[in-house]
Amino acid sequence: MPVISMFYGLLVSMYYFDNKQHKLPHIHVKYGETEGVFTIADGLLLEGRLPKPKIKLVEAWIEIHREDLLADWQLAASGQRVFPIDPLK
Repeated sequence: MPVISMFYGLLVSMYYFDNKQHKLPHIHVKYGETEGVFTIADGLLLEGRLPKPKIKLVEAWIEIHREDLLADWQLAASGQRVFPIDPLK
């Protein structure tokens, strides 16, 4: 699972061929021992948990980088290499 971005202790990843369980374009975000799965379309937490302030950071980052995330999703869904995306600054 490639890490596509890291910021404020958050590791954002996208699995290759990961469309069976959630069916929606999504990302996996780890923070310490916690992990959450967020939709790309609207930034909703689908599964897992993260501290509320970290959820807000992920939501903002998704909003800023939605087009890049969707492009990476298309690549990952077809098994191709994804590209890094700028962290939240």
